[in-house]
Amino acid sequence: MKTNRRAVLGAALPLGAAGLIGASMEAEAQVASGTRTLFALPQPVVPIAGNEAAFPVRRIYCIGRNYAAHAREMGSDPDREPPFFFQKPSDAVQLVPPGGVVDHPYPPLTRNYHYEVELVAALKSGGRNISADRALEHVYGYAVGLDMTRRDLQRGMGDQKKPWEIGKAFDRSAPIGPIHPVQDGKHFARGAISLAVNGQVKQNADLSQMIWSVAEQISRLSEAFELMAGDIIYSGTPENVGPVVPGDVILCKIEGLPDLSIRITPAQA
Repeated sequence: MKTNRRAVLGAALPLGAAGLIGASMEAEAQVASGTRTLFALPQPVVPIAGNEAAFPVRRIYCIGRNYAAHAREMGSDPDREPPFFFQKPSDAVQLVPPGGVVDHPYPPLTRNYHYEVELVAALKSGGRNISADRALEHVYGYAVGLDMTRRDLQRGMGDQKKPWEIGKAFDRSAPIGPIHPVQDGKHFARGAISLAVNGQVKQNADLSQMIWSVAEQISRLSEAFELMAGDIIYSGTPENVGPVVPGDVILCKIEGLPDLSIRITPAQA
């Protein structure tokens, strides 16, 4: 196994602060590379629980149909389909601090906007062709996340046999709570995962029901991509995904992590 040992970059950031670091990091990059860039690009980051440093996001990987019942409701056969992945841009993250409700604007172009609660794994290192039995050594921590989806656009593009990023990879499509570092080698292999809309439970399952474990996902991803520190993986959603409209409040729970809650607000002008 070829292992990438790039360290996780730290940056001072309070837990509830915005998720972008701007010109200071860009200036440091200029010094390191000796190249002056045309303009500064902010670095998307996620707060780390109990730590003033923040986790810089490199790539967002997502696995599709990773719970059997959800695979069936999406018209797939979980016993035959190998894992498949897609990506969201790193700046799709929307930070959701625990203990409150964060406004989440209804996105444009859709009339069928769906929630998907997921466990998120954050990597501190990576490599190629990582074996499943060593894969969890690369996990820095875990968070609660939402893979928000413009379902009508996703399905419409799929019906045309065209890429369906427009249904998945848009602004604020990846709400996420703070990352909690792995403690004493304990990973999230089992535990309740649920989502409620306006107090009514919609999704309710256990992490042990994943078809492909987090370790297997890391291993399979590393066959196609060189994984690196800063990559985060949305590990799939249980069954009973469904639509929300402005005014709805979503509450996500994963046993062992703080709750995540967003309020759907009207589309921005």
